[in-house]
Amino acid sequence: MVFGQVVIGPPGCGKTTYCNGMSQFLKLIGRKVAVINLDPANDALPYECAVNIEDLIKLSDVMIEHSLGPNGGLVYCMDYLEKNIDWLESKLVPLLNDHYLLFDFPGQVELFFLHSNAKKVITKLIKNLDLRLTAIHLVDAHLCSDPGKYVSALLLSLSTMLHLELPHINVLSKIDLIESYGKLAFNLDFYTDVQDLSYLQFHLDQDPRSAKYRKLTKELCDVVEDYSLVNFTTLDIQARWFLRLLKLIDKSNGYIFAGIEGSVVEFSKIAAAPLDWDYYRYPSPLSSAAVQEKYMKDDDDFPD
Repeated sequence: MVFGQVVIGPPGCGKTTYCNGMSQFLKLIGRKVAVINLDPANDALPYECAVNIEDLIKLSDVMIEHSLGPNGGLVYCMDYLEKNIDWLESKLVPLLNDHYLLFDFPGQVELFFLHSNAKKVITKLIKNLDLRLTAIHLVDAHLCSDPGKYVSALLLSLSTMLHLELPHINVLSKIDLIESYGKLAFNLDFYTDVQDLSYLQFHLDQDPRSAKYRKLTKELCDVVEDYSLVNFTTLDIQARWFLRLLKLIDKSNGYIFAGIEGSVVEFSKIAAAPLDWDYYRYPSPLSSAAVQEKYMKDDDDFPD
């Protein structure tokens, strides 16, 4: 059984930076990690890449050969990858024994709530290689400063969750820059908990661009609230933030149960336990005490 993450989100939300930071943190706590780049437009990788889709197909070649733009080219690349899934599986097989997998996907959002090829790639990998994957959907935190963009991000997150049908965690990335584009109208908890979107209506009405779409916006907010699936956790590129997020991920895809033998009751106790479970039971370059002292200091004051 192999565990990993499917990292998705709009362009510029920080997917590649996230994969780089998360891979470094996983290595620090003692996990062997392999990053798989499935973005044929990503030609400047900051991390060591175990598998690179550019060895199979390049976006620049597709655009020239088929006279396509970047969006059409990315759809073609994902379709080509789906039809050549055996190539990807053969590259992943040597990593399955002892690696944790990070899949860095393209930033074209249509691939994850409109087109089916990316979903089919993920589904085939899960079925054929017995993978346990969690989707990490990154959204740039500065969108919270614009009510209209925030509602769009909510709808995109909900659509992606329903389309992919994976354990799913929505993340507000670059949380340290959240107010760089303007002061928030509400406390951060309002944007992460997504509880009562009616409060956004007044602020939407102040913008003449969105005032004429008031009824449509209200209906969209009602859809998000009726499903009651979307909420966010937060992320800054620091080790303590990665630790909090990784605990959520490990609970969502079942990593916390790996190697544990027990009854259904014992599994239920673990599943219902707080996030500070015995996280450092695996060998680490640092001792358990050292890691916890380094990254969990003043954890009670750490933002949820």
